[in-house]
Order: sequence, then C-alpha cells, then structure tokens
Amino acid sequence: MVNLMIDGKQISVKENTTIMEAAAQNGIPIPKLCYLKGINEIAACRVCVVELEGKEKLITSCNNVAEEGMVIYTNSPKVRRHRRTNVELILAQHDCQCVSCTRSGNCSLQSVANDLNILDIPYKKVLEKRPWDLSFPLIRDSSKCIKCMRCVQVCEKIQGLGVWDVEGTGSRTTVNVAGHKSIHEADCALCGQCITHCPVGALRERDDTEKVWSAIADQNKTVVVQVAPAVRTAWGEELGMKPDEATVGKILDACKRMGADYVFDTTFSADLTIMEEGTEFLKRFTEGELKERPMFTSCCPGWIRFIKSQYPHLVRQLSTAKSPQQMFGAAMKTYFADKIGVSPEQIYTVSVMPCVAKKGEREMELFHGEYAGHDIDAVITTRELVKMIRSAHISPDTLKDRESDRPMQQGSGAGVIFGVTGGVMEAALRSAYYLLKKENPPADAFKAVRSPEFQANDGVAEAEFSIDDVKVRTAVVSGLGNTRALLDKIERGEVHYDFVEVMACPGGCVGGGGQPIHDGKELAFDRGQNLYCLDEKAQLRFSHENEDILVMYQEYFEKPMSHKAHMLLHTEHVSAD
Repeated sequence: MVNLMIDGKQISVKENTTIMEAAAQNGIPIPKLCYLKGINEIAACRVCVVELEGKEKLITSCNNVAEEGMVIYTNSPKVRRHRRTNVELILAQHDCQCVSCTRSGNCSLQSVANDLNILDIPYKKVLEKRPWDLSFPLIRDSSKCIKCMRCVQVCEKIQGLGVWDVEGTGSRTTVNVAGHKSIHEADCALCGQCITHCPVGALRERDDTEKVWSAIADQNKTVVVQVAPAVRTAWGEELGMKPDEATVGKILDACKRMGADYVFDTTFSADLTIMEEGTEFLKRFTEGELKERPMFTSCCPGWIRFIKSQYPHLVRQLSTAKSPQQMFGAAMKTYFADKIGVSPEQIYTVSVMPCVAKKGEREMELFHGEYAGHDIDAVITTRELVKMIRSAHISPDTLKDRESDRPMQQGSGAGVIFGVTGGVMEAALRSAYYLLKKENPPADAFKAVRSPEFQANDGVAEAEFSIDDVKVRTAVVSGLGNTRALLDKIERGEVHYDFVEVMACPGGCVGGGGQPIHDGKELAFDRGQNLYCLDEKAQLRFSHENEDILVMYQEYFEKPMSHKAHMLLHTEHVSAD
C-alpha cells in the first residue's frame, strides 16, 4: 500500500493507483475533460492538474501515480488559477452557444466552467469551421471540438477502425477524418461510440425528430412506431425514472400521446427474425455450408457496415435475414397495411432505436407490388425519444403502461434479450433446439453465451452445445475491435464455429451509440442484466411460440423462408468492394 495526503486527508491506496483514482476513492473528485481510463490517459486538457508539495510545476493527476509520502492539493489557489486559465483557453476555441447544443445540461466542459464560475472569456474567440454533410447520420461540429482526442482513441482502441485522427501542429492541431478523407469515404461503421464518449457536443447523431413531428401532423399519414428492446433499459435515465418504472409500456403511451396512430414493441419482429434466421441457420448447417466458415448474424447494421468494408470476402457468410427493425417495417407496409386497409404509401414507419447505424440502415429499399420506397421512414435514437417527450411536455409520472396494438402485440423474452450481447444467439438456439427436436429446451439452457461482466474475455463468449448427436459451436462477440481479433483467428484457422453473433457496440445494443450519455461511465452490462430479468419474468420465453407470429405466417407469409418471406424479410448483402 502507498500512503499519501490529499487535501489534508491521510489516505492509503494500492500501488500504481493514479492520483486521480486515489482522490476519487476517498471522496475527492478532480475535474477532467479528456481522461478515459485505459483508453485516453494523455492529459491533453490539463484540467486535472494538482499541486504536489515541494514541486514548482503543477502535475496532471490522471497519468501520475500516487507515491509514498506525497502531499497533494487538488484545489489550492494555484491549482484553481491554472485550471481556470486552461478552461478559458479551451472556451476561446469552443462554440459556446449552449442553448442550441444537444449536450446542454450534460456537457463536461459546461459543468467544469460553471464550477469555476467563468462568466466571460478574456481571450480572443477563434472558432474552427469545417464543412460537414448534415445528411449523414453522424454529425461533427468542428467549432465545438476541444481536441481531447477521445474519439480518436475510442475508434482506434475499442472499435479498431481509426476513422478519426489528429492533423496539424501547434495551435493548428485539430481532429478530423483520418487520411484527409470525407466521412463518406471513411470506413465508419456508424456505431456512435465516438458520440457517447465525446465530453461535449462536437459529435452527435443527425436529428430526425422534426421529420417525425411533420409525419404526425400530416393527416394523410398513418404513423406507426416501434420501440427496440434496448431502449427500455435506458430512456428513464434522462427522466429520473427508476429501472422498474421505465417500462416499454410507458414509452408506447408517450408515443401515443405525442400523436402516433399505432405503437408496437420490436420484440415482435425480433421473434420474427428468429423464425427466419433460425430456420436459415439450420438449413445452411445441415446442408454442410458452414463446414469451413460460420454463419454470422445480420441484426446489427454497424457490424454489417464493418464486414463489408473490412472483410468483404466474408459477406456471403452473413444471414440473409433482415434486422428486426427492417422486418418490422416490411411487415407494416404489407401485412399490416392490408389489415387496416391503407396503401403502403400512407404508412409512415418510425423506429426508436439505441443505435446511430440504424439511421443508415433505413436507407434499405423496399419493393412490393407497385410500392417502391423504404421499410422504415425515420429512425430516432433513445436520446431523441427523450427530447420529443420533453418537447411534448409529457410528465413521466403521468405515463401509464400501454400494451402494443394488435395484431402484432405479442413478444417473447427471447425477443427482449436481442438488446444485449449474446441475446440473439440465445434466442436462436432456443428455437433451433425446438425445430430439431420438436420440444422446448429448458428456457435457460443456453446461458453459456451470456457475458459474465462488461467486456469479459475480450468481449467474446464461446460455447458448444449438443442437441442429440448434433454439435453446434457458437461464439458471441461485441465491440468491433474484439470482432476484428476474432475474425482474424477464424481466418487463421485457430478457431472454428458454426454460428457467430456480432454486435458492433461493446455490450450489445444496450451500449449503443444512441443511448443516454453518462460521461466516464459504462452502463451496458447493468442495462443488459435488466433485459435478462425481463426475459426471466416473461410468460413467453420462446420466439416460436409467439401466437401473433404464427397467425401472421398462416395469413400472409406461409412459413419461414417461403418465397414471400424471402422477398420481404430477407436481403442480399453486397460487399463495399
């Protein structure tokens, strides 16, 4: 143990503990802007400086280790003076129009500046202005960038893509798309992890809330909203709701009160996805197509963008099944439109998703009869949903639990766990077992694919299951950096699987780039446990027992992998090359 004194308090910490960590462990917070443990420890912002007795210069607390006998002052006059100057200099290069910023009220720079009582900036204002395509799902505002390098490090170290990089020198140092490319030319997966790790509003998703409001106001549109499983784990965080209070039923109620005509839970189409993807897997598995390489899940659009640009030769191993979002939209504009007697053109489909990449996925076209358009018309993130609820002046404590509308009302626990890493695999295996043996397994028979903690085993969970004399080798991975490592092992022949689930965001959709932002905290694992609890309590645990799905097949799609199902619920993946 190391003994030292911080702000007059004698403390003991383990060796190799940083000064910042030592202070935090003893209830002494030190402000910071650029620091992310294990990812970005470069002390670029110098907001975390502290005074060390006996040393003239201030030292950064995020990357200096506590040593025996140190006497540290975290808030001395000297520290406050230097910290204030640093923040004022940052603000001189930052667009401070906070009222129109998506991060107002949840901005680390705003908080630090307020704490330091900075009321005006004594330096000349110099803002960097770079053009950006505002139609792209990910938006970067260079005038708000504080050059903390978090986006650079997260994209490189966690997602393994290196979309962002530093360019220029000295006072002209800035962050931009790497290789002097445009964002369209870069291999961006649209995972949104750079957004959720940015301490300010320099990175955000494209706002599509006004499109939704316009559709709601259009008397000729029938607005149909679906809510993804992962959204229910996080939307209440920004509204001060406890996890058991922030139910999906209350989201559906909020959407109805905002003017949506029909509201549904995406767990329905998650069950539909399992019927299609599970049947496809068994067909490809039994016909020997997966002897050399596995079938990969296709639910995550960030992963789809990644494999198309990074491993184009593996694209043919993807499941052809559309994601639950896209399947839902296709069913809405065909089966549901027929049910309520309106044309597909009148249906306006809105998805509430934890994901930025879903905004890109919605560009997928749908052709059916005389209709030529899209499965999905607009995608809003969890953050945008909260923004709309506030805009509608809906008080959370007035929301009631509402059921999904018919005829696509039922959803299983298997569909709920789609939002957490391993959930798609577990749901698929439950139904694959039934399709092989014509009997249900114990509902928790495939828990081995669940992650025991956040990013355990480099984000990979491996499991082998025997169903009679059939052995199925599976792997689950989340985070694109982890995915690259796993794919390279598969390519080298070091491991072999039959079925692999991939989620672009660490922890799965619950940790998606469209979820509420809590600077410096990773909540994906806790949110995922919430979904497992909902699955455990669900009356229905198997996708193939969803009565509304079975009725839809009987009335419209006939059976999984039928010609009509193939035309509407499947797609052909084409590599970026």
